Amino acid sequence: MKILILASGGDSQGMNRVIYNLYKHYKTKVYGCECGFAGLIEGNILPLKHFKPAKHKNNSGVCIKSSRCPEFNTEAGFAKALKNAKNYDYIVILGGNGSKKGAKELEKNGIKVVFVPATIDNDIDNSQYSLGFDSAVNACCYSINNIMPSVNSFKNRVCVFVIMGNSCSKIAENVSDKVNADYLIKSEDDIDYKKIVNTIEKNISKQKNTVIILKEKLLKSEDFVQKLQAKVKNVFLQYFEIGYLQRGSKPTKFEILQANKISEKIFKSIKSQNSHYIYFQKDKWKF
Repeated sequence: MKILILASGGDSQGMNRVIYNLYKHYKTKVYGCECGFAGLIEGNILPLKHFKPAKHKNNSGVCIKSSRCPEFNTEAGFAKALKNAKNYDYIVILGGNGSKKGAKELEKNGIKVVFVPATIDNDIDNSQYSLGFDSAVNACCYSINNIMPSVNSFKNRVCVFVIMGNSCSKIAENVSDKVNADYLIKSEDDIDYKKIVNTIEKNISKQKNTVIILKEKLLKSEDFVQKLQAKVKNVFLQYFEIGYLQRGSKPTKFEILQANKISEKIFKSIKSQNSHYIYFQKDKWKF
């Protein structure tokens, strides 16, 4: 038996643990596809031991490398990928909805696949959780909780924390709840300067600084801060892009536990000799 594993799209904590578990379980039978679907097209495939999975098992990132590959969606690109995929009995794919779509295309063309939801955004169709989400939320809270004590050494401060999430607001919502933020901007409907100014002024009257959580890609941070600054006087505004700290932080204990549970599902999937899409539903990982 020959098994191939690849990661596509953004990396997320827990990916390396799954990769290590597959190596530990299958040894020389498992291979790594470097740079996701791009590597599948080019045939950049090596025995998984080449990527030193044991060294990276508890680290963030993804040791086999990832990529975004528009060429995979072309007829020529997919044909090359399919030709190389046919050399393996199973392909394990770690990623988000785009990766899931790629997995389904390969399956339609006779390839046995196992899809694993792995994206910090936690926006996989039909799954209530995806690898990386808990670690991303934890990293954001850690950053904010380490910035605010210094900020609170001064009066009349407003801090805007820009949180990743692409088109999904789940990270921003969870972080806002955990750090007890004063205002959450998760959609365009929340960009209400009158309400935001009112919140800031109420906090000033209580001698309290203001924490605003802003989901990425809604508007430019600099523009938002400048416009808000023009509406409130005698207040110092600043913003912090949490950014890749969300992905680069160490996986939480919860994340490692989930990665181990997912790995068991992968083993069962391959043993059953059928394609499977792994989802988290009602506190359990299911096919």
